[in-house]
Amino acid sequence: MENNLNYIPLLVNFAVALSVGFGMLAVDWLFGPKRPSKNKGLPYECGFNYDQPENFGDRIFVRFIVIAMIFILFDVETIFLYPWAVLLKQLGFSGFVEMLIFASILLFGLYYIVRKGAFEWD
Repeated sequence: MENNLNYIPLLVNFAVALSVGFGMLAVDWLFGPKRPSKNKGLPYECGFNYDQPENFGDRIFVRFIVIAMIFILFDVETIFLYPWAVLLKQLGFSGFVEMLIFASILLFGLYYIVRKGAFEWD
């Protein structure tokens, strides 16, 4: 019986998360404006209105995709910092040096993409 009591905080956390999510949806449904129009039903992507069939051939700027890929790359790389921070005492000095090497490679990559002009919108 005591083993099952360990799951109570997890269940409470899950219940709170579900109630917050469904609560926000319910508040929006109850109190949100309900004024449908023709423009609200049209497809919209990256600043382009697709109200007419000839607009479907418009090109999406590659800059949006490059910035998104750079964000995903660095976001995934920073995920590796969390387990390292938790296990830093167990890893010792060698784990610290390895993370310095990892971080220096990331900083070099950031320096490289900044020098290549990946963040310039001109």
